[in-house]
Amino acid sequence: MDYIKFLTDLNIQEIVAFIVEDNKIEYDEALDLFYKSETFKKLTDEQTGLYRESAAYVYSLFKYEIKTGTFPVEQ
Repeated sequence: MDYIKFLTDLNIQEIVAFIVEDNKIEYDEALDLFYKSETFKKLTDEQTGLYRESAAYVYSLFKYEIKTGTFPVEQ
């Protein structure tokens, strides 16, 4: 497994755990919600470099996206 994929996968696990905890939903539902987000697309796009950020930071972007319907910054 390459380093970028490792960091991305680690972030995804942590972010989904945050979603589960904050929203009191099942893991599969949280995973589905995150996978359908623009934040997920940005996180998995190596060109954005978002994979280098902390899970907490990426989760804050996801929460903004869910609240407003738009991704907060262009990466």
